[in-house]
Amino acid sequence: MEFGIASLADADVRDLVTLHQREMYDASPPGTSFALDLSGLDQPEVTVFAVRDHTGLLGIGALMALPETRGEIKSMRTRATALRRGVGQTLLDGIEAEARNRGYAKLFLETGTGEAFEAANRLFLCNGFTRRAAFGDYVETDFNIFYEKALQL
Repeated sequence: MEFGIASLADADVRDLVTLHQREMYDASPPGTSFALDLSGLDQPEVTVFAVRDHTGLLGIGALMALPETRGEIKSMRTRATALRRGVGQTLLDGIEAEARNRGYAKLFLETGTGEAFEAANRLFLCNGFTRRAAFGDYVETDFNIFYEKALQL
């Protein structure tokens, strides 16, 4: 598997972003999904990454720059055909490495609860993320979960 910067001009990346956003909205109560669409990811403060192998695109994830040397993980998604192959871990490792390279002191993220979010929550907890209160413009709900992780530079 290879981790690198993705292009939103690539049809496979656009398709996976669109699928991710639709499925996150479907799995979330109204007003509680914050999955970015293509225009949200196509911003100067956001870098989209991809994991690929010889078969093609396996997953995507993004890193959004926040004030005060912090970053937010956005839009992590593994293709259904690549589940349980370590794609999520590869994405998370690559995003964390990039955050460290940028000098970020902390990473934040928001996700949901329920079956559709179980694997993501396990991944984040197993990688040293801890629960926290809402950050930025997010609002606390019974559905949303917020995490942070201090990065060692």
